[in-house]
Amino acid sequence: QVQLVESGGGLVQPGGSLRLSCVASRSIYSIYAMGWYRQAPGKQRELVAIFTSGSTTTYADSVKGRFTISRDNAKNTVYLQMNSLKPEDTAVYYCKAVLLMRGDYWGQGTQVTVSS
Repeated sequence: QVQLVESGGGLVQPGGSLRLSCVASRSIYSIYAMGWYRQAPGKQRELVAIFTSGSTTTYADSVKGRFTISRDNAKNTVYLQMNSLKPEDTAVYYCKAVLLMRGDYWGQGTQVTVSS
């Protein structure tokens, strides 16, 4: 079992940057996979970036070269650094953790709006 709390969303101009944080209630060493998804109004939730066991990372093609996922194990926190933001990045961003034999856990989400 794990609780996840996201923060760092907000309103930014196109080309700007934000850093999202996801704080987990347990050591992220024990979490098989942890990452970020997003969902825009009327659209399906999609993978943005994720760590899996062994520090393998996966990014959506739409964010490669612009977004970077990272972690601070001492703080039980995963980050998403978002640079060169575009209006199409506007969405609610959700943190997700996968615990083997337990399933998926989601945070409440944080809104990111990219607009002039």
